[in-house]
Formats: sequence, structure tokens, C-alpha cells
Amino acid sequence: MRLEGKAALITGAGSGIGRAVSILFSREGARIAASDLSTEAAADTVRSIRDEGGTAVPVAGDVTNGEDARRMVSDAVSAFGRLDILVNSAGVTSRNALREGASPEDVWDRVIEVNLKGTYLVSWHSIPEMEKAGGGSVVNLASTMGLVGYPPGIGGGFNPYPPSKGGVVQLTRTLAVDSARKNIRVNCLCPGFIATNMTSGLTADPDTLAYLESLHPMGRLGRAEEVALAALYLASEDSGYVTGAALTVDGGYTAR
Repeated sequence: MRLEGKAALITGAGSGIGRAVSILFSREGARIAASDLSTEAAADTVRSIRDEGGTAVPVAGDVTNGEDARRMVSDAVSAFGRLDILVNSAGVTSRNALREGASPEDVWDRVIEVNLKGTYLVSWHSIPEMEKAGGGSVVNLASTMGLVGYPPGIGGGFNPYPPSKGGVVQLTRTLAVDSARKNIRVNCLCPGFIATNMTSGLTADPDTLAYLESLHPMGRLGRAEEVALAALYLASEDSGYVTGAALTVDGGYTAR
């Protein structure tokens, strides 16, 4: 098992990619602190891990709140005695950031706050704990939309999601350079369109789904489990000489 004995904090663990990462990392030997804004969702992921014989604790909190972020990390360290891995998977899009009717400015603020500030805050509190443990790995969830713009008809030029994920890519690079001599690697994943609850608002329409599939050379959307496998590579010693990377998991989307 590639993560035997490691302690991992995973945000957004209650659904989608975060849940898939939590379950896979547990199967690979990691002890999981599963964080989510929804206490019920975090607890459900923990139950799934424990049902398979893994070790996990729920850590509820809001990644945009500095005290919550500090407590998440503190609770993970209290539970496992150390922190080796952080996966910043908590995220929102403009479609699900706030209730319908919110102003464009409020949506912008919320998306940037969750996707970029949340990644910053949890990393801020996690990296010193990794340094105490002798090293570690941070895996941030960015997006292909952090590398290229939205396709026509999907997001629009004022959509906050691409800037938020572009910020994650740059934060990843900056943290990687700063943390390299501490034996801490920092990388990010840039998934294409993945079939999760986050994209369900798009994929529910057959025509939109067919359009999105046509944009990926492999002719389909990705699965959360496929992104989790890439996260496993970045979290494990298999990627021991990889830091500051933005790894695309996009079925060829950005290769077009």
C-alpha cells in the first residue's frame, strides 16, 4: 500500500472527487481526516471508510473561516499524531456557490473565497505540521479552467470559476518553491469536466452533455475515481521528484 501509516486531511470529502480521494487513500493505508462543510456528508464518507476496515474521523468546518481551518488541521493532528498529506478538494462553481438570485458580485466573492482563499487557509495551517513531521505532500484541486477559458455557451467571460482555479495553480507553484527545502511537495490537479454533483447542473441536459463530451478527445467526461488515482500519484512517493506541477486529468481537453 502506497500510503501506509500516513495521515491525510482531505477537504470537500463529503462528495465527488474529495470522497473518492478519501476512500482510495484509505484503501492505500492512509488514516483519513474527512472534512466537509456538511457534517452529515463528512460522517457518511467516514462510515464508508470504516465499513471497509479503514481509519477515519470526521472534521467538519468551513474552509473559508480561518479558525475553522486551524481547527481542522489541529483535530487531524490530535487524532493521528501527525499530518503527512493535505488534499484541498473543497470547491464551488458559480452555479452552486449561492442560492438563485444572488448578485454577480456576491457569487464572485463566494467562489474566490471557497476555491482560492480556502486552499490558502488550510495550507497555511497544514504546512507547519508537515514540517514537524519531516515532510509531506499537498495536492490542490485546480481545473483545466485554471489553464484555459470556458468553452462558448458554458461559463461566460465574467465567471469567477476560471480565475479562482488559475489562482490555485499559481498558489501551488509559489508554495512548492517555498516548501521544497522543507521536504514538502505541493502540486495541483487540473481535471476536465468530471461527472460529479458539481457538474450535474450542466450534464442533466442531454444536448449540453453531448457538447461537453465532444470537447474531450476521449469522447466522455471523467470519473471522480480517475482524478483520485492521479491524486494518489501526487500524494505518494511515486512522485518524489515532482513539485510545482499542474497535472491535467482531462481526457485530452487541453491538448486540442
